[in-house]
Amino acid sequence: QLQLVESGGGSVQAGGSLRLSCAASGYTDNINYMGWFRQAPGKEREGVAVIWTSGYSTYYHASVKDRFTISQDNGKNMVYLQMNNLKPEDTAMYYCAAPAAGRTSYFALRPTEFDYWGQGTQVTVSS
Repeated sequence: QLQLVESGGGSVQAGGSLRLSCAASGYTDNINYMGWFRQAPGKEREGVAVIWTSGYSTYYHASVKDRFTISQDNGKNMVYLQMNNLKPEDTAMYYCAAPAAGRTSYFALRPTEFDYWGQGTQVTVSS
């Protein structure tokens, strides 16, 4: 089992920055990738960013590329999402997610590619 706890959300004005953190605990071995998702009211959950834990390759949703940066600290079992130049359309609940141990994926920005989810942290961006 894997537990994920997000933190760092809040309210900011457009153009501001936030850094989200995700702490992983439990069985953290053999986790091949980690991701961040978001869900706004009335909308489907969408993938924001993913990082492959070996090699540190990353992939971003087009709407956040060049503004958001996903990173990890394997020694601390932490994953981060640095969000710069925030826009009102970034307002959503943000979730950290991880796959089951040993699972691989070539489509890792899909919710179906993840098995564990945090409780979410709210990000609100005002204009």
